[in-house]
Amino acid sequence: MASAVRSKVLKVLNKQKNGLSFAAVRQNSSAPEKNILTSVYKDLPATSSTVNDFVWHNLDRWPDKTATVCAVTGLGYTYAQTHKMSISFAASLRTKLKLQNDDKVAIVLPNIPEYPVTILGVLQAGCIASMMNPIYTAEELKRQIQLIKCKAVIASKISYANIKKALTELKVDIPIILVDNDGLPEGTIKFSEFAQDFSIDTTCLKEVKRGPKDLAILPFSSGTTGFPKAVVLTHSSVVAMNQQIIDPEIVAIKETTSTNQAVLPAILPFFHIFGFNALMMNQMALGVKLVTMPYFKPELFLQTLVQHKAEVLFLVPPMVVFLGKHPAVTPKHLESVYGIVSGAAPISKQDAEAVIAKNKNIMFRQGYGLTETNGGISVARNVDSNHASVGFVFASSEVKIADVNTQEALGPGQEGEIWFRGPNVMSSYYENEEATKEVLTQDGWYKTGDIGRYDENKYLYVTDRLKELIKVKGFQVPPAELEMVLRTNPKVLDCAVLGIPDPISGEVPKAFIVTQAGQELKPEEILDYVNTKVTAFKKIKEVQFVPEIPKNAAGKILRKQLKEKYC
Repeated sequence: MASAVRSKVLKVLNKQKNGLSFAAVRQNSSAPEKNILTSVYKDLPATSSTVNDFVWHNLDRWPDKTATVCAVTGLGYTYAQTHKMSISFAASLRTKLKLQNDDKVAIVLPNIPEYPVTILGVLQAGCIASMMNPIYTAEELKRQIQLIKCKAVIASKISYANIKKALTELKVDIPIILVDNDGLPEGTIKFSEFAQDFSIDTTCLKEVKRGPKDLAILPFSSGTTGFPKAVVLTHSSVVAMNQQIIDPEIVAIKETTSTNQAVLPAILPFFHIFGFNALMMNQMALGVKLVTMPYFKPELFLQTLVQHKAEVLFLVPPMVVFLGKHPAVTPKHLESVYGIVSGAAPISKQDAEAVIAKNKNIMFRQGYGLTETNGGISVARNVDSNHASVGFVFASSEVKIADVNTQEALGPGQEGEIWFRGPNVMSSYYENEEATKEVLTQDGWYKTGDIGRYDENKYLYVTDRLKELIKVKGFQVPPAELEMVLRTNPKVLDCAVLGIPDPISGEVPKAFIVTQAGQELKPEEILDYVNTKVTAFKKIKEVQFVPEIPKNAAGKILRKQLKEKYC
């Protein structure tokens, strides 16, 4: 992207008074640690911008350009329409539902053109948005809705039955807003009655007071223990992440002008932090046309690439492998593509080069991050060709490769746990002080649970996982969550879950079961018992019965031994 866009971004954001200096976020001490990996990118400027300020700061440049269009239906909205609807939606939330500052609103939607309207409307209303997976079961949704104590739910008919069941079991009666146009269940609210009520008095929005330190979003992240945790991300941290991405050495797209508008298929789910920040918020701030895809089907994906002349793709590894190795994907499908950014899990150099072989003009890069870091820790420059690396640490940020025993910072070429410190790190896990203390140090380091190293040129490499998360199509599946479900089966004495390689998904969960004495179990019984309670990507694919689960003296599962013995 031309430097003009970055100049305007910085000019607008620097107009803010009482700004927070992101460079100052770094924790300094009288004796700085050695071997700390710093960024090659320019430090971030001071800002007091909110997420909405950031997204809309260039609205006057492209009001009539398409913001979103559905790959399935062809329906969509311009930037001006999206902005106007988000304001009406915000005012409706405050006047019709009486929502107040800091009230939580669950957004349970697939990628559709209305998604930006809902989330920006929620934030404009001074509320906090919590994005949830629309294919989650009632049990999964119930846990998340209960945790955040939300005051309203925005969804579609796809998720309605599970949401209604979850609320009924919680004995909670809160408004459900559905984006569908017809056939709405009794008692629900029609989205258009809020978002397209342009006669509504919007002066109520003057009561909204949001600043950089206020909580903006509560996405969910899977850890190694228990169920997914809500991650506290402030306006400041979200804006910092987006400022980091917008650096001219990083940004993926060509500048939007009166005659040019980049096109991105929005296939990564917006409820996932990668899709939320890198694909939705950042690209809207740059005037991109987002072709929303509510689901991934190979035929629809390939059709979208050609029909809409896709220029940049944000993908997860299974999609990269599909593009590079599936015989149905030809150079014609990638003809218009000039940039690909892959994230959510590492990918091999060979898989990256398989895609490039179909279009040598593609600039392929890897990025690395977690929900707890707003989706970003590092990314390569937009002219980089080191496909084995996950690039350089983002601006105003640092990485420490910590010795897993001593926590000492290791030098180039040495492997240890990746610790990250920067303005885009979460504040905490919502109402979970114990889990927060496990990963956040007092001097601001976030312990990622990933193993990596860096080289003399400051390239970062992710080589393994200290955490036992299973990565299924880029989604994190904590073994502990599946184990908790398994242990509720009266015939199961003990259990463990591991990730095993899968050519399509990357990894899939496999269960190891110790049955109760005198009980008989079949693999099909286990699969039926667990897989009806979890969403598709968490489903156990294999079951193996074993005499015992290896554990240490503290009772922790020795997964490495289990893998060595049976996998």
